[in-house]
Amino acid sequence: MKLIATYLIGLIFGTGIAVSGMANPSKVLNFFDVAGTWDPSLIFVMGGALVTTFIGYKLVFGRSAPVFEPRFSLPTSRAIDARLVGGSAVFGIGWGIAGFCPGGALPALGTGRWEVFVFTGALIGGILLAKALQSTAARAAQATR
Repeated sequence: MKLIATYLIGLIFGTGIAVSGMANPSKVLNFFDVAGTWDPSLIFVMGGALVTTFIGYKLVFGRSAPVFEPRFSLPTSRAIDARLVGGSAVFGIGWGIAGFCPGGALPALGTGRWEVFVFTGALIGGILLAKALQSTAARAAQATR
């Protein structure tokens, strides 16, 4: 049942990305081009997502536990550190350059456009590089103890 729910949630998300036009990188890039061909429609997509998320959180956290897990798994750190700021900056710069965010790129793979595959490959490469750097840093920290 958990797999079916995951599939349906992904299907709804992907459909929303496609219907809103967020699978089209030029639409996203036009949102960032405030001095040229500015397209403000992304504001409405994000606003709709914000309202949906707010309502969803109110409904979900009104329960004693998630539907498919024994307990909620929430981040414990509230620190705004260099890792968080750096990751956010890389995410935003990548989004502004490519016109894709990871959430929008995955449903866009269905378009078959080569740009989406290049972006997704770069995304996976970046994830693997970050994991390797974290692993190297952890080993270095362990060796200095």
